[in-house]
Amino acid sequence: MPPDKTPVDDRESAPDLEIVGDQVTFHPTGFTGGPEQQNGPITERNLVRHMARFRQNPLDFLREVSLHMSGTGWRAYDDVIGQPIFYSGFSENIKSHILGSPLLQDKVNELAETRLTVEEKEGLLATKTGTLQQKRTQRRGELKQSLEDVVGSMMDNMICKMESKRFIRGAYYLCTQLLTRAYHQGIHVSSEEVLRLRSVAEEAAKKKQSIVFLPCHKSHVDYVSLQLICYRLGIGLPVVVAGDNLNIPLLGPFLQHAGAMWIRRSFGNDPLYHTVVQAYIDTLLQQGFNFECFIEGGRSRTGKLLSPKFGILSFIVDSVLSGRVEDTIICPVSTQYDKVIETESYISELLGQPKRKENLADLLSSSSVLSLRLGRVDVRFQQPWSLREFITQQMSRMPRQLGSNSQALSYTERGRILRTLGYRVLSDINNVSVMMPTALVGTVLLTLRGRGVGKGEVVRRLNWLCEHVRMKGGRVAHFYKLPTETVVDRALEVLGPQLVGIVPGLVEPTYYAVDRFQLSFYRNMTIHLFITEALVSAAMYTRIKQGGGPANQRIPYDELSGQVTFLSQLFRGEFIFPPEGFTTNLERTLAGLEKDDVIQVTRDASGAPLFVELSASERQCGRENYDFYCFLIWPFIEASWLGAVSLLGLTPPSDSQKYLWVDLKKTQDSAQVLGKTLYHQGDLSYFEAVNKEALKNAYQRFAEEGIILVAKSKESRKAPMMKLAPEWTPERDPATGRLLGRGRLWDFTEMIAKSRREGKNRRDGATVSSRVMAMSEVVGCQLFEKATGPNPSEDSDVSTRQMRRKDITTGAKL
Repeated sequence: MPPDKTPVDDRESAPDLEIVGDQVTFHPTGFTGGPEQQNGPITERNLVRHMARFRQNPLDFLREVSLHMSGTGWRAYDDVIGQPIFYSGFSENIKSHILGSPLLQDKVNELAETRLTVEEKEGLLATKTGTLQQKRTQRRGELKQSLEDVVGSMMDNMICKMESKRFIRGAYYLCTQLLTRAYHQGIHVSSEEVLRLRSVAEEAAKKKQSIVFLPCHKSHVDYVSLQLICYRLGIGLPVVVAGDNLNIPLLGPFLQHAGAMWIRRSFGNDPLYHTVVQAYIDTLLQQGFNFECFIEGGRSRTGKLLSPKFGILSFIVDSVLSGRVEDTIICPVSTQYDKVIETESYISELLGQPKRKENLADLLSSSSVLSLRLGRVDVRFQQPWSLREFITQQMSRMPRQLGSNSQALSYTERGRILRTLGYRVLSDINNVSVMMPTALVGTVLLTLRGRGVGKGEVVRRLNWLCEHVRMKGGRVAHFYKLPTETVVDRALEVLGPQLVGIVPGLVEPTYYAVDRFQLSFYRNMTIHLFITEALVSAAMYTRIKQGGGPANQRIPYDELSGQVTFLSQLFRGEFIFPPEGFTTNLERTLAGLEKDDVIQVTRDASGAPLFVELSASERQCGRENYDFYCFLIWPFIEASWLGAVSLLGLTPPSDSQKYLWVDLKKTQDSAQVLGKTLYHQGDLSYFEAVNKEALKNAYQRFAEEGIILVAKSKESRKAPMMKLAPEWTPERDPATGRLLGRGRLWDFTEMIAKSRREGKNRRDGATVSSRVMAMSEVVGCQLFEKATGPNPSEDSDVSTRQMRRKDITTGAKL
């Protein structure tokens, strides 16, 4: 089909490609992002047009419905790139492949034989007629049939049922209607990336290989948008791994017929279910069906990438390592939003409210999805790569020579490959992520001092931020050559007055953050680009906060390196760091800040750094660039400090039991209540520090360092328990019972506090004042009272026999 010759206004976001069958026509292209100039042709367009509305144009609306239901042109979804899907009998064909899996058959035989042995020992195979061997044979067959019935039930609940083309055409139309009403600017992609994706899909289809899409996860819209893109490009829809919490009436069957694969949130101690999942994934990858799972597991409530989850990823790696699957193609995907539908519910959860059970009414409400104007969705695809080649490369780097014998890998070596794979995918996602206007504006508003900021200053700092995002190799969403003022106006319109307010009647429009907690979700979308600069700035702050002249504020290089090392270890589970290693990252960061004239480095004759300080020009401009980096990291430092302070209160009273365990989740909840108290009393600068996820990450880091001991019950229903490790437990004054300001935990807390922001409302200079300590002890005493109350078995009935101790002591020693 020839390109449309009608002039297109960039601001209308017309599609940049047309698809009819296997024919793709691209409109004028260029490239998005990177440090180079952005004045060339724009590559990215809206992939999904606005759909006709019945009230506005009933004839066009009926025409569109007719085209979709009749399957005209590309809507027929015929001759897709990939293996055949959406035909009658698809589900039964998949089931037969799973049931025929040698892996599953071996597990069924093993479980049947195990049960048979137990029954024989218990004398349940006694028979009046026939021999014992005949009875064993008969019983073995009964057990196998019973297990196969269980497998059949599991498969019915689990596998996707992509059977009907008419259904998928209708589903595509319905989802596009809903999505373009909420995200009125549509779904944007890069022409270059989708063209490359189609090329990779064609090669994979020839080899009967699967493309495994690994997107980030911020919203329920993630999987809908990726399915729409694959449909529009004529690529076989991926089977999407989804938690069975979404398998609710009406919605569950709809998603299952559109490609959802339901799995339990927890497999528990069920080896048969585990094997069925593995056999299903083996079948999909062996047959070359595309596959999708979220590298972070659940949705990110904070806006930034979460640490990788290895559940489904381990099944994929095992398929290739075992040789049951020759190879598969990995495709990391970034999905970014002007505004995420679920942010309000995220904030409620992060502030401690229980997560509500999924239901269709909530998914379609939000005031309502049909009437929201949330801007646009940007979906970006990293260049796909071979999982087999990645595994081979990782094996070649291992100390012992394994050759190509993946079966010789130890459990630890497999885990290392899995972790490296997870963080490689996260790094790829960060590399292709696009910074949305709302993220840029939210970042600017939360990294400036003062109650409010004028529009002119917002525009100036947004231009500065865009430039530095590109300098860091990041991508900025295309503004379609609109003035920055217009971009700011549109971003503020999407964010809405509940997040950003405006003070009327002033010399110029002045904006302020109404809901800093919720606005931090959008700021966190940019932090990964500047995390090393933020850590260096926070380390320098240990001297800069002292005040005085420039000579008093400069920091020796060794001291700077030590504090950056400490902070890097503290946040290693919170952020994704560049893979080059600490020394290289620090040198590169200092060089970049020096080139940007933020800092000045004094070196010796050999060029080795001796001192680091703010540059003269940075001081003259009021430290605005340096402050930007500090403001990015300070809320996270505050959260870690809060977590450490809450641990001080867990020092057992002098007359308590020697080994006293408390509920881990209740301890984290109590730390959140402590944080809210300290914030409102002026001892905590950032309300974001009471973020449940940040505190959870802090406690995970404390467990890894061995500061706390975490014990999990053999019974899955019992909550994990924790206590302070003996060597980290602070001392108490024998006479008064008060905590003494010394010891490893005290020093650890002080080390974090060195980089905290100095608050104007602090009532004394001590980082952990007697009042803060007393407040922490009150919280700790409440936990101990619950642990030793009238029903201690509910909270703290923990002993060596009942609990299996889980001490995680990896990581650098302090």
